[in-house]
Amino acid sequence: QVQLVESGGGLVQAGGSLRLSCADSGNTFLISRMGWYRQAPGKQRALVADISISSGGVTNYADSVKDRFTISRDNAENTVYLQMNSLKPEDTAVYYCNAAHWVNLFRGDVREYWGQGTQVTVSS
Repeated sequence: QVQLVESGGGLVQAGGSLRLSCADSGNTFLISRMGWYRQAPGKQRALVADISISSGGVTNYADSVKDRFTISRDNAENTVYLQMNSLKPEDTAVYYCNAAHWVNLFRGDVREYWGQGTQVTVSS
């Protein structure tokens, strides 16, 4: 069973920085992409950023975090990082790691896995 182990959340003042990390216990060659989502109280879970693992490291960011957050990967360690700079109170949320693993490469089918979430709180 694939497990995603997250770390790095916490409390920070506005303007500060945090780095989240997520390690995937699965087979490196089956990982299609990894990313981070967040869910604030009363809101739906939404994509923050993701990065392809199997096709060149293409990244994708939510408009609200562009130029402030950077997602990166260490393929050898099956780990993805989210560097969060210039944090704002509206970034406060539970951040969830997500990984998509190939189930059928030819059909493009993937299975998604989720971490348990890590709290990020930004005080004003």
